[in-house]
Amino acid sequence: MNYRHSFHAGNFADLVKHALVLWLVQARQAGGALTVLDTHAGAGLYDLSGDAARSREAEAGVARLMTAQGRPPLLDALAARVAAVNPDGGARYYPGSPLLIADALKPGGLYLGFELNPPVLALLEQALSGRSGAQAQEGDGYDGVIAAAARAQAPLILIDPPFEKPDDYIRSARTAVAVVRRDPAATVAIWTPLKDLETFDAFIRRLQGQVGPTLVAEARLRPLTNPMKMNGCALIVVNPPAGAEVAAQEVCGWVAGALGEAGGRAEVWTF
Repeated sequence: MNYRHSFHAGNFADLVKHALVLWLVQARQAGGALTVLDTHAGAGLYDLSGDAARSREAEAGVARLMTAQGRPPLLDALAARVAAVNPDGGARYYPGSPLLIADALKPGGLYLGFELNPPVLALLEQALSGRSGAQAQEGDGYDGVIAAAARAQAPLILIDPPFEKPDDYIRSARTAVAVVRRDPAATVAIWTPLKDLETFDAFIRRLQGQVGPTLVAEARLRPLTNPMKMNGCALIVVNPPAGAEVAAQEVCGWVAGALGEAGGRAEVWTF
C-alpha cells in the first residue's frame, strides 16, 4: 500500500496513533527525561488545505474530532494540540508526531526524527526550529534508530513507515527486535494499517517469541474484508507502560465508535 502522509494527514489513523503516542510520552517520562526516536518522521506539520484536501480523509478524522462533544480525555489532549497550531480556529493545520512529541517532552528530553526525503526533511527542520531537544536527521530510519538507541537509556521508539516498500513489515519487526534485545527497558510503538487479517497476522507472528510483553491496540472502522482499503489501523506497543491497555481502549473505542461504520470495533489484546 502506498501511503504518502501529506495525503492522509489528520485521518482516523493519525488520531489513534497520535493520541496514544502523546499518552506514551507522558507515561514514559514520569520517571525522568525521555529520549524518543522516530524512524519515519515526515514533515512535522501538515497544511490540510493541500494534498489532504483531495483525499478528504481529514474531514472524516480531525475535523470531526474538533467538533465532537463528550470526547474522552486522551482525545481531548490531542484536540488541544491541534488547536494550538490553529490559533484562528478550525483545523487547517495538523501537527505530526515530531511536533506533538517535541512539545510534550519535559526539559532534558530528546526527540530525534529520521527522514530520507530531502524536501520533506527541510519541512521537518523548519517545523522543529526553535524547539530545544528536537532534532531532524537525514537517513534510513530503521538503521538510524538502532544506532541511536544504543546510545540512549530506555528510549521510546516510534516505527511508523509509509508501507511503500515490500519489506516495511519485515524491517519494522527486525528493528523492534533489535532495539529491545539490546535494551529490554525500551518501549517500541509500531503503527500499521489494517487491510486484511492475513497481512496483519503475519506481522504479529514476526514479533511473537522475539520480544517482551506486547500490547496490540486496533481500531477497526469496518470489517477487514477488502485488502485494497485501509479498514483500520493498529498500534503495537512492545514493553508498554502500566495503564496502556486502558489508554488504548479509550482511544480505539472512541475512534471506532465515533468514526467507524457498521461492523467497526476496537480490539485491544496482549501477547
